[in-house]
Amino acid sequence: MSSSETGPGKRPFLVTSVAAAVLLVGGGGVYYAATASGDGGSDGHGGNSGSSAVRAAPTQGGGQGIAPGEPDPSGSGGTVYRARGPLPQGPSSAAVHRPEGRVTSAEVTRLARALGLAGTPRLVSGVWQLTPEKDSNGLRLDVSERAPGSWTVSRYDGGPVGDTCLKGKACPPPGEAKPPTGGGSPVSEAVARAAAAPVLKAIGQDDAKLDASQIMNGSVRVVNADPVVDGLPTYGWSTGIQVGPDGSVVAGSGRLLEPAKGATYPVIGAKQALDELNRDAKGAGPAAIGGCAIDPPAGKAQGEGDPSRADSSCPTPEPHVVTVTGAVFGLAAQDVGGEASLVPAWLFEAREQPGARPYTVVRTAVEDRYLRPPAQSAPPAVPERQISAYRTDASGRQLSVTFWGGVCSTYTVTAAETPQKVTVRIAEKPTEPGKACIAIAVEITKTVTLDAPLDGRAVVDGASGQAVPRS
Repeated sequence: MSSSETGPGKRPFLVTSVAAAVLLVGGGGVYYAATASGDGGSDGHGGNSGSSAVRAAPTQGGGQGIAPGEPDPSGSGGTVYRARGPLPQGPSSAAVHRPEGRVTSAEVTRLARALGLAGTPRLVSGVWQLTPEKDSNGLRLDVSERAPGSWTVSRYDGGPVGDTCLKGKACPPPGEAKPPTGGGSPVSEAVARAAAAPVLKAIGQDDAKLDASQIMNGSVRVVNADPVVDGLPTYGWSTGIQVGPDGSVVAGSGRLLEPAKGATYPVIGAKQALDELNRDAKGAGPAAIGGCAIDPPAGKAQGEGDPSRADSSCPTPEPHVVTVTGAVFGLAAQDVGGEASLVPAWLFEAREQPGARPYTVVRTAVEDRYLRPPAQSAPPAVPERQISAYRTDASGRQLSVTFWGGVCSTYTVTAAETPQKVTVRIAEKPTEPGKACIAIAVEITKTVTLDAPLDGRAVVDGASGQAVPRS
């Protein structure tokens, strides 16, 4: 993908196809970007950073970094997005959601079982891995331990080892992950959705918006799922599940942990967001050095201009007009300080012309200063307190946690909730900083009110990342 800066202090925006899926194959760092109208992958690269304009990688036609059917501002007076009707105002404030916590073995196992994988995952250099038995074929699952728990599942070839195979292309390295191959007819959308359903339920995305129209390699149907987070639609946080001709999952990728709700910031309405989008999307149009094309003077190569003969009659390039047919307030994926986060944004539906395939233009709705990573506090004088047990009241919303603390500090407890778990952290504040304190340990219980009843969700200690037993 291509990117360009919008300037300091500007809200970042993204432009890309509505049904694009980015699938990480085999945990090897290779991304495939494919649109719903195509049947294969391209060489696009995933990811985006603050203050950048990102377009889907081209699959056919289009300019560099421009997907088919999307506007190419180069060679024109820029792009102007015009709303076909009134735009919504939206909320006055919304929260940034940031990754928090670590993926547990139990969470990886739940996903593995939904994929039909047996065995116990093992943690290797910060990645949970589950592979078939040695020298066997099957699916391989890799899950990053660190939030948001990016995961990939792909075809695994254990491959021959030792000298049982001649060297060369016929002998792939043991454990090489392979993308799904073609062969056969793709299953129906209904069959693909049914195959993806257990996986989506295992990762807490069974309420996600689904699109099963994409075909890869002529035979693999892809179910793209855009989850709902904190009641808002998301963009760029998709799960892609590839279903083979036999109706089984052959590959896929996504994120296992939903980012935790963070601080709430003021947001702008859709009209202001569209105005800012147009301001930053305007191009200066083509201009040769010295003005319009003229005969080069002596000593000047063809195509070069002469500042002394600038033509003031150059026509002003006309802007490329794109119709905005709708706007929805939601959350868009963005890299914030090296962490994949979800930020409040306006999701505009745009069309080149009536009846054309729509694509989405995303404009961040909060000021860039709010998207900076949280300030890192000084290291605490003592290790973060770890929770030993928990209990709840009859309503399930009053969560009480027990831990060992000191007599010269005060403690507060916070809880970050997802559909699968509640992550609890203990904050410690010395009552008299800098003064000596007697080292007496006392058992302390603190209570926090949850947004929803615990209802079977796991309670995880934020300091250790381990599940907390019920008292």
